[in-house]
Amino acid sequence: MDLPLRPHVRRMQPYAPGKPIDELAREQGLLEIVKLASNENPLGPSPRAVDAIIGAARDLHYYPDASGFSVRSHLAERLGLSLDQVALGNGSDDLIANLAHAVVGDERDDEIVVGQPSFVRYAAAAQLANCRLIEVPMDGEMRYDLGAMAGAVTDRTRLVVLANPNNPTGTIARCEEFSRFLDTLPTGVLVVIDEAYYEYAAPDPEYPRTLEFVTDGRPVFVLRTLSKAYGLAGLRLGYGFGPAALVDAIDRVRQPFAVNALAQAGAIAALDDHEHLDRTLEANRRGMAAMSELLAELGLKAPQSHANFLLVDFGRPARPIYEALLAQGVIVRPGDALGAPNHLRISIGIESQIERLGRALRSVVAQGVAV
Repeated sequence: MDLPLRPHVRRMQPYAPGKPIDELAREQGLLEIVKLASNENPLGPSPRAVDAIIGAARDLHYYPDASGFSVRSHLAERLGLSLDQVALGNGSDDLIANLAHAVVGDERDDEIVVGQPSFVRYAAAAQLANCRLIEVPMDGEMRYDLGAMAGAVTDRTRLVVLANPNNPTGTIARCEEFSRFLDTLPTGVLVVIDEAYYEYAAPDPEYPRTLEFVTDGRPVFVLRTLSKAYGLAGLRLGYGFGPAALVDAIDRVRQPFAVNALAQAGAIAALDDHEHLDRTLEANRRGMAAMSELLAELGLKAPQSHANFLLVDFGRPARPIYEALLAQGVIVRPGDALGAPNHLRISIGIESQIERLGRALRSVVAQGVAV
């Protein structure tokens, strides 16, 4: 059938999600599966958020608040911004796509500059907008080469998108170098800073205080999410803050009911549950230390991560190692899907999950798959 599909859409590749637990259990006949592929919170959601969601379920016959007024008001107060500077989305992925729709257009041969490897949805947003994607390789430490990224900006560049911490490397661009980078950019370029893992990185004194960039009137838009540290990945709620004119543009192109009622109710409760966030960050610190010991034991390396995952370098194509771990009931993320074919991205789990991963990795090494 000859369908009238747009040529650039035909060229796009669908998002490749991690393997679901149920599918792997059925394929391998396994009863116990450990999923360390999607950087989810291993402690689960805040109990307060769960209670709020259960309460909100009684009103599911009503449409959600299309403006997200309560959540946006809550966020604006926490951030010290005006309500019109805060946008919501069905996860930050939704906001990334809406930013591309609002800012770039193929009639001007527009460009988006990103790092490589970085979050795959930036490339998808560029493809959907039918604009040019300029990918700048990471430096030798798997960190953003901000000088090279600034050099890649032209008079056709509309967006520069950086994940900080970066996904899949876990590395950060530090405060001073980030400020210098912003100073080098010409007017008319919007910098999108994706802080999906903000809560994990924020304690680092060198981590950029992007809220100050916004209040200082810099041309930046900051993305954050409740899918990671706050444990609401299944509900999909992302938010962004920046210039009011840009939030207005996002409102013009977004779907009217993009954020469902359960997500809105759970978000406010999760944001206020500081004890659960503290437990999450402490569990991640312990898990990161245990993972570092495991990698040292096996002679494996990973860039210093400021998030809740590690990008582990096996020094050779890692797809066979991924498959061998799957056969033992351990799901990780293959690096070839992320632009890092010699690596596996492994989420930080709780103690029992890391112990299970360790047994599986040792077995894979003993079988000669990883050497």
